[in-house]
Amino acid sequence: MKVTVILPDELIKEALEYTKAETITEALKMVLKGYISSQKLKNLSLSILQEPLEFNYSAKELRKKNNL
Repeated sequence: MKVTVILPDELIKEALEYTKAETITEALKMVLKGYISSQKLKNLSLSILQEPLEFNYSAKELRKKNNL
């Protein structure tokens, strides 16, 4: 998809520095993917806080199941 945006030069410069990308497009793809991943992780963390994971096996039982 082609998009035209107006971004501060310093923001683009920083994105290029941190990503080590050769092009602005490549840098923006990397930054957007990173941001989306962090938001998904944040949402997952919030859902786990609301409904914590339950472990119904002891460490010994899990080792036994894994060694089948």
